[in-house]
Amino acid sequence: MAVDYSTDFRSIRDDVSAQEWQTRIDLAACYRLVDHYGMSDLIYNHITARIPGTEHLLINLYGLLYKEITASSLVKIDLEGNIVWKPNTDYGINVSGYVIHGAIHKARTDVACVLHTHTRAGMAVAAMQCGLLPLSQTAMRFVGHIGLHDYKGPAIDLGERERIVRDLGPHDALIMRNHGLLTCGATIQQAFNTMYQLELSCRSQVDAMAARTELAMPGPNVLAHTAHLYQPGTRRPYGVLEWPTLLRLLAAQQPGSAYPPYWS
Repeated sequence: MAVDYSTDFRSIRDDVSAQEWQTRIDLAACYRLVDHYGMSDLIYNHITARIPGTEHLLINLYGLLYKEITASSLVKIDLEGNIVWKPNTDYGINVSGYVIHGAIHKARTDVACVLHTHTRAGMAVAAMQCGLLPLSQTAMRFVGHIGLHDYKGPAIDLGERERIVRDLGPHDALIMRNHGLLTCGATIQQAFNTMYQLELSCRSQVDAMAARTELAMPGPNVLAHTAHLYQPGTRRPYGVLEWPTLLRLLAAQQPGSAYPPYWS
């Protein structure tokens, strides 16, 4: 029996609300940016976003590279993981994507977007007993604002939901021990920015520790003050100022086109 793994998806721009289409554009752009910055893992991992005013989420088809994802290729699911709509293809969704992301979306109404990655540096720090260390200003952002989730096997059991939500708590970042990284946020832009900073923190920690020299860390008062200054409500929301230039970066990858590569 033939299977359809085509990636030639028709545009659904005229079939959805303006709010849903904007969410689809931003989420597809987020997937492309995660790939651009070296945080993707073949066809694995997920980024989900809530469609404003609904209880529906958007998630990637299981089988596409992040750099292939477009606004019209995203699958619409409900909070129970049921597919509400997907493109006409034999690609489906990854159960782990729903277990991890659905748990957070269901428990945290303040969360509009959730990212999960398996990067080399993220997995390295997730394997360290010390966890994320405040070795850089970037990493200090997470002091007192990051959770830790112990590994219990691949996240395919719905019972994993309670543990993920408990360990994330009120934070927007989570180290999944022996697994990878997770961030979330009130917007797609904010969640991406948090992941970018968390990934950069992990990369710099791995590099610093590889130098095999004595490491310097500021005192508790400096760490607490720095962490406070870098919270999204202190000075400005994360990601908003950066987003337009990131979209220009993606658009420049397809010169001469009326629309950026993810807008279809």
